Amino acid sequence: MYWNHPSVPGQADDARSIVEELHEIQKRCGYLPKAELEALSERRRDTPLHRLHEVASFFPHFRLQKPPAVEVRVCRDMSCHLRGAPGLRRNLEELAAEIGQGQIWVGGVSCLGRCDGAPAIMIGEHVYQGKSNDSYRDLMRRALPLPGLEGEAALQPGHSDRSPLGWKIDPYGGREEYTAFRRFVAEPNGDKLIEELKIGDLRGMGGAGVWAHQKWNDVRQARGDRKFIVVNGDESEPGTFKDRELLLRTPHLVIEGVLLAGWLCGAERGYIYIRHEYEEQIEACRAAIARAEAMGLCGRDVLGTGQAFPIEVFVSPGGYICGEQSALIEAMEDHRAEPRNKPPQLETNGLYDKPTLLSNVETFAWVPSILLHGGAWYRDLGVNGAKGARFFSLSGDVNRPGVFEVPSGITLRELIDLAGGLRARQRLKAFAASGPSGGFLPARLPKRKLPEAFAARLAARERKHHEGGGPPPSETDYDILDLELDLQTMRDMGLMLGAGLVVYGQFADILDQAVNATEFFRNESCGKCVPCRLGSQKMTELGNDIRDQRYDEQSFLPVEGLMTELQRAMEMSSICGLGMVVGNPLITAIRSFRQDVGRYLRPGDVMTMPDADIFATSDMKLLTSDMKLLQERSR
Repeated sequence: MYWNHPSVPGQADDARSIVEELHEIQKRCGYLPKAELEALSERRRDTPLHRLHEVASFFPHFRLQKPPAVEVRVCRDMSCHLRGAPGLRRNLEELAAEIGQGQIWVGGVSCLGRCDGAPAIMIGEHVYQGKSNDSYRDLMRRALPLPGLEGEAALQPGHSDRSPLGWKIDPYGGREEYTAFRRFVAEPNGDKLIEELKIGDLRGMGGAGVWAHQKWNDVRQARGDRKFIVVNGDESEPGTFKDRELLLRTPHLVIEGVLLAGWLCGAERGYIYIRHEYEEQIEACRAAIARAEAMGLCGRDVLGTGQAFPIEVFVSPGGYICGEQSALIEAMEDHRAEPRNKPPQLETNGLYDKPTLLSNVETFAWVPSILLHGGAWYRDLGVNGAKGARFFSLSGDVNRPGVFEVPSGITLRELIDLAGGLRARQRLKAFAASGPSGGFLPARLPKRKLPEAFAARLAARERKHHEGGGPPPSETDYDILDLELDLQTMRDMGLMLGAGLVVYGQFADILDQAVNATEFFRNESCGKCVPCRLGSQKMTELGNDIRDQRYDEQSFLPVEGLMTELQRAMEMSSICGLGMVVGNPLITAIRSFRQDVGRYLRPGDVMTMPDADIFATSDMKLLTSDMKLLQERSR
C-alpha cells in the first residue's frame, strides 16, 4: 500500500472524478449550465464536452435544464404506493396549480429509502417522511421563494436519531474503538480471519448470499499491483432501508470492516458508495472517517506502520441500476452505469480493471464482531436450524415499520409481531420477500404445490411438533406466517430473500401493487439490454391493460402465457438481475390473486380458478431459475 498510487490511472491522487465535479456544479447552480460544463471540459483538458454529457444525461440526479423554483417529487413505489402516494401526488399537483404560478413542479420519483415513513416526498434535495397530506402541503407552500425568505432554507428537515440501539452487530455500544482492527494490525493473521468468516457462515447481505470468506479470499489471492475495497451502500430496492440505519448509527463498524478487508487483501484504498438521497448518512460516514484519520487508523500512515490506506465516501449520481455491483463500478469510473458482462468477475477485474472486493454495508459491518467474538458466536445466533443474524427492513401494513436485527430463521409471524402486528387488525393477504424482485406470496400455499425439498423439511418439522404435543398440521395448506426467514429455507422454496420485506393486509389490491412494481423496473432499466428495455415496457403495458379493464375472461386467457414467455426471454438475455425479475410481480399476482385480477375484467366476467390452486409449481420453477441466474451472475 503506497500513498503515491493514483486514484484513477493517469491522474494525480487528489484528482476529482467527473461525477464529483458534476455534483459540485449542481449543488452550486441547482443544475448543470452549459457554460459550467464547457468550463469543466476546458479545466480537465483531457475530458471533451461529449464525455460530460454522456455521464450527466444518464443519471437521474443530474439536471441539464434549469429547474423550476420548487421541485416536489413523491415516492411512487411499493410501501409509499400502498400508503397513498398516488392520492398525495394528485393533491400536491392541485395545490401547485392553485398557488404555484408555474414555479412549482410536482412529479414522481423512484424509492427514496424511507419506506418506514410512507408516503415520502422530496422537496429540492431534501427528503421528508411520515407526515400527513396537510403537512406536506404546508411544506410545499413554504418552499416557494418569498421576499425576505430563501425558500427551502426555512424548511430544512429534522435530523434522525443517531443513538445506538444495543444491536449485537456493535460490540462497542456506539463507541469508535476499532479494537478488532488494532489487534489485526498488531498480529496479522489472514488465514484466521478467513476461517472465522467461514465458520460464521457470513453471507453477502445484498441479495445473492455469496459467502463472505470466499469473496474476501478471492481478492486476497488475486494477482494485481493495486486492489480496492468498495462498500455498496446504494440501497435503492423498494422496501429496503436497513443500510440507511447502519450507515447512520454505526458508520464506525462499516469503516472498520473496510479497514480489515483492506489490510487482509493488501488494498490501497477504500470507498463507501452511498446514494445521494442519504444526506445524513453521507455526513455521518464522512465525519466518522475524519475521526478515524485523526486516530491514525486510516489515511497516510496507519497506526505508525508507514502504510497508507485512505477511505472516502463516493456519492452516487442516482439510479436503481447502480445497486448492481458492476454498474456501480462503472459509475465510479465516470461511465454510464450499465452492467458489465461476466466473466471476468470483480474479484479479479473490478475498479479500474483491478482486483476489487465489493460487498454490502451490512456484510462489512458484521466482520468486527465476528473477529472479536469468533465465527461460532455469529453462527449460533440463528434459530430453527439457521445460521447467524441479519437485519430486515419491514414496511407496508404493519403498525411499527422499521429496521430489525433478528436471528436468521425467525418466522414471518415473529417478525410482524416485532413490528406491532398488522394495521387495523387486518389479516395477512400477501408478502413480498425481496422488494418487488421476488413477486408476491399469498397468505396460504397449497402443500401439494410446494417444492420437494421444502415439503420434506416441512413434513419432518410438523411431525416433530405434533409429537411434542402441538396441534396437528393442516393437510392442505401451508401458512406463510410460519415461513422461516432464512436464505437456505427460501432457496428450498425456490424463492428469493432480500433485506426489504413488505407486508400487505386484506384490503390491499395486489394487482395494482404488481403493476406499480413492474413500472418501477421499467422506469429503472438502464436500457443496455434490448430485451429488458423493450420487455419491461411491454410488461408494464400488459399490466396497465388489465388495470384499465381492456380484457374480458376469454381475451385475458393468453395474457398469462405471453407474460411467461416474455419473462423467459428477458431472463435468458439480460446481463443483470433487473431484467431477470421484471415479470415476477405480475406473474405471481395473476397466478396467486385471481380475485384481485378478476375485479379488473369487464363486467360480467369472473375468473373462477380459486386462489389456493394458483401458486403452481411453475411459479416456483420460474423464481428458482431467476435466483440461480442471479447467484451465478453475481459471481
